[in-house]
Amino acid sequence: MKIAAVDIGSNAARMQVSAVLHDGSETSFKKIEYIRYPLRLGHDVFTIKKISPERQQKTLQFLHACKLLIELHEVDHYAICATSAMRESQNGPEVVERVRRELGLHIEVIDGNREAELVGKVIAQTLDQKNYLHIDVGGGSTELNLYAKRQKIASQSFKIGSVRQLEHADSPLPWKQMKAWIAANAPRVEGPITAVGTGGNISKVFELATKKRDNNKISREEIIATRDYIARFTEEERIHKLKMNPDRADVIVPATDIYLSAMKWAGADQMRVPDIGLKDGMILMLFEQAGSVARGA
Repeated sequence: MKIAAVDIGSNAARMQVSAVLHDGSETSFKKIEYIRYPLRLGHDVFTIKKISPERQQKTLQFLHACKLLIELHEVDHYAICATSAMRESQNGPEVVERVRRELGLHIEVIDGNREAELVGKVIAQTLDQKNYLHIDVGGGSTELNLYAKRQKIASQSFKIGSVRQLEHADSPLPWKQMKAWIAANAPRVEGPITAVGTGGNISKVFELATKKRDNNKISREEIIATRDYIARFTEEERIHKLKMNPDRADVIVPATDIYLSAMKWAGADQMRVPDIGLKDGMILMLFEQAGSVARGA
């Protein structure tokens, strides 16, 4: 079985095709195709409130490429999800309809809670019996999930994102709400809390800070030091000297500030950085749905 997931985020769009592997009673997923393109829908939506004709065309072109890859790989099940930029865009429904009409593809525009649920579904499989605050920072929203003994205690989405900050489209209220949410929920678990960070920006910070390290842990002090190191470079220098994509170079510092704020408020001194995102949660969801259909049949 082959499964494809397309994640249309506020900064970039990603597609992953995975093969389902069975080894006795264990099931795993092998990535066989991955593409990423900086659509940057949030730069339109968080400034002019809608998706421009130019970015609409780029979205159509990207999804057309995805459709061809789905056909080429003979994918059995696929899903396309769009997050905060698409759901907040005034013309988002028109773009979704245009994609349906011209490409025959259905985009599911999901809210922040659904996004947190999908990412949390796969994150939960990586946790042990300790306490964890999962922080997923995107271009337009930040999702938090609090776990104790692998059970989700609380979950919330906030309108705080790297592209929003870059475009000065955020407001103090969501920051106050996130701080208050952490203050209200962190005491519900006994003992220290470890952060779990997902998203391309924290993965890049981790890569820069922990080269040749075997485990996937990083301290808050290391994140701060790496953030300060990156901030010393201009965006152009980050691209050429630190080998960042242009759409990573301008958002990585504001994104890191979001992770650091959540860690500070939760009293988390350590962070785990697994290579997991929304696309992985979508693939797991599609696999479970396929299994349910087969059992029903």
